[in-house]
Amino acid sequence: MTAIATLEQPTATPSLARPGFSPTPGWLTGRGFDLVLVAGTAGLALMVAAGVAIEPALFGAILLADLWLLGYHHVTAMFARLLAEPDGLKKYRALITWVPLAVIAAVSALALGAGEWTLPAIYLYWQWWHYTRQSYGVAQLYRLKTGQPQYGLGQMKALIYTLPFAGILNRSYQSADEFLGMELRTLPVPEVAVQAALAVALGAVAWWLVGQFRAWREGRLAFAYSLYLLTHLTIFGLAYFIFPSIEHGWLVINVWHNSQYLLVVWLFNNKRYKDQIDPGQRLLSTLCQRRNIAAYFGVMLAVSTLSYFAIGGALVIFSASALPLALIVAQVINIHHYIVDSQIWKVRRPQVRADMGISRQAA
Repeated sequence: MTAIATLEQPTATPSLARPGFSPTPGWLTGRGFDLVLVAGTAGLALMVAAGVAIEPALFGAILLADLWLLGYHHVTAMFARLLAEPDGLKKYRALITWVPLAVIAAVSALALGAGEWTLPAIYLYWQWWHYTRQSYGVAQLYRLKTGQPQYGLGQMKALIYTLPFAGILNRSYQSADEFLGMELRTLPVPEVAVQAALAVALGAVAWWLVGQFRAWREGRLAFAYSLYLLTHLTIFGLAYFIFPSIEHGWLVINVWHNSQYLLVVWLFNNKRYKDQIDPGQRLLSTLCQRRNIAAYFGVMLAVSTLSYFAIGGALVIFSASALPLALIVAQVINIHHYIVDSQIWKVRRPQVRADMGISRQAA
């Protein structure tokens, strides 16, 4: 999920007399679901972090579970998101026809021309940007739900972007030779650049903490928004700085990103259908009702499993050496997903605002 562009809110909320949290916690839909979306996904990522830290040999098993239960499902959820919009397939026809063909051509040309090493390099940097932008989008939703213009967009952008930027500079400086079993070449980055970027990021964190203290003192600390930003800092800090292994760090943030995306897509679809059956999308609208949430995730997982087994079988049948072709196919899927997400998750679009329960005035 990508950037959510907004305008500042026009009115001010008077400060409360007592220190503490705002009377309105700022949930997107309700405490139970939001705590799973914010704390639950971060907790799952922290469990993965603990697992690979205690026993590095678990990496392969956790990676397999991540790909099957979250990663493949993640891509399938994107198409469920497209189907939920009125005339979604027609509206996004180019994204699901011409764009994949262009991505196939570009990825194949890079792999066969410049070399296979280009694909993991592109993936490393693009997924970093994609993960950061999704987090920015979720943070924007929570910021708008606070109803408080004191929570400025500029401060949030500084907090969201500076630590991940310092993180990818750090990984570039470390210059790992391999990433997920593939040759990796990173951009040359001096240590001083990492230190400078990290200093800026820590300054942004200090700025945020001062703002949090002021908000608490004035009785307007927005719980959901603050909790989300705390998880953002925690996961990116772990993934890009704490873990010496680029692969272990990537796995932690990938689990967080994937699980978060699945829940946001379900929330979007649920709000879109408003617990009603849409005659034009009877199956999807039925699955997206709250009482059917388990069935929804079960069906999405089944579809993603069958789809990726079919792709894997085709690769074995049509390729004498499946690894290079598999690498190309995987990166085509990833890059296409990144491009589509960059177009469909924008709160400035009236339909997205309405479906996520954010008024035009708040955005």
